[in-house]
Amino acid sequence: MENVERITGKFETPENITTHEFMCGQKECAVLVHPDLSDVQTVRAIIYALKHCDKKINTLDDFSENAVLEYDINLSSDADDCTNKLLNGDVILCLDGDERYAVINARSYTTRGITEPPTETVMRGPREGFIEDLKTNLSLLERRLKTPDLAIERLEIGRKTKTNVALCYLKSVAAPRIVKKIKQRLEKVDIDGIVDSNYLLPYLEEKPYSLFTQAGISEKPDVVAAKLLEGRVALVVDGSPMAVTLPFVLIEEFQSGEDYYQRSMYSTFVRILRYVGLLLATLLPGAYVALQNFHYTLIPVRFMITLMTAIKGLPLSPMAETLFVLVLFEIIREASVRMPRAVGMAMSIVGALVLGETAVNAGIISSPAVMVTALSSIALFTVPNLIGPMSILRLIYTLVGGLCGLFGLTIAVLFTLHYICALNAYDAPYLAPFSPIVYSDFKDAIERAPLIQMKKRPQSIPNINGTRQS
Repeated sequence: MENVERITGKFETPENITTHEFMCGQKECAVLVHPDLSDVQTVRAIIYALKHCDKKINTLDDFSENAVLEYDINLSSDADDCTNKLLNGDVILCLDGDERYAVINARSYTTRGITEPPTETVMRGPREGFIEDLKTNLSLLERRLKTPDLAIERLEIGRKTKTNVALCYLKSVAAPRIVKKIKQRLEKVDIDGIVDSNYLLPYLEEKPYSLFTQAGISEKPDVVAAKLLEGRVALVVDGSPMAVTLPFVLIEEFQSGEDYYQRSMYSTFVRILRYVGLLLATLLPGAYVALQNFHYTLIPVRFMITLMTAIKGLPLSPMAETLFVLVLFEIIREASVRMPRAVGMAMSIVGALVLGETAVNAGIISSPAVMVTALSSIALFTVPNLIGPMSILRLIYTLVGGLCGLFGLTIAVLFTLHYICALNAYDAPYLAPFSPIVYSDFKDAIERAPLIQMKKRPQSIPNINGTRQS
């Protein structure tokens, strides 16, 4: 009972822990169970086997030697460690006369089924997505990488949550210094709890206060497996369907898993659309305001006449008008995301149409401003992972364009490019292969060359085995 009280005494509400006391052979035995986390059928089978044990039991070692239980038994003398195991759903077995504890795996979690992730839908290719169970997620990776070269190192992070984190990499491909650096940063994390994989990003990124994310996020095991094959390291966190991949470069945001399941010419065309869409999304509102305020002579005459007719009598300046419409679209988008799916879709469409049409008819904003902002907002969704930073940059460029014209807008863009070029996370230049220029990696940058031509792994990502295929 001293062993039992040593564990139950650590809980503020010990009544949540169920204790079963009975005789096992000639010895008194106690089984500690957390009923909310353990599998009921497994616990019943363990208790039944112990109660009907007809073999001589003196110590906990006899359970394994005499094959009393058909489960793996791990012995421990650390009460704190056994408490953590109990909170993970394991069964703790105590035997009279033995100061140690026996830990038996009886974990049971209710998880959702494996479905296609909503953030990375594809027309072609695998439709499996990670879920909130670490064991299931690792099995999805191991099923795609059937090699003993796949290394999975487990860490426990969080003083209160004790969250299991799996560090995955291919030992013959990933650079050891990168793996070591990531592992050291994870070991230094000292926080109460890790609820999701995004909690780890500030500790892993070189510049955690930057506007741009310096780590890859994916819900698809095929995408993560492909990145591991290129020499990256993946972090799979228990309780999160999002896997983190490092090192990370900006062009990964323009790549989609579906690009590699389609004809290379079409994939290249789609990627070009993504680059053009991002430029339109960020620069179009700022350029529209700059042309109206400072460079109206550059606007064609016919379009100028139409524009002047549309903005005649408006109470707002071009910059104020564009910023008003941008903020209005951001509010509609945020509201549609937070609402239930069926209601949100209807509200976003009706809200945009009704508010836009009413504001134009009331003479508050002009039709060209609505058209420019709508085109910019739609183009922003061509690269979903960059919606956050690009929305902020779009507002900044609009302010700069309205105050300083095209010259100021050009300087702002050059400053942004200079800042991005300076980012370097885990020896991977953020803007590679464009800066610095890595010619071999251009096969998978703007162009998506046929897989038969990609004989080398990306040189932008540190690795120790550059040959992909012979």
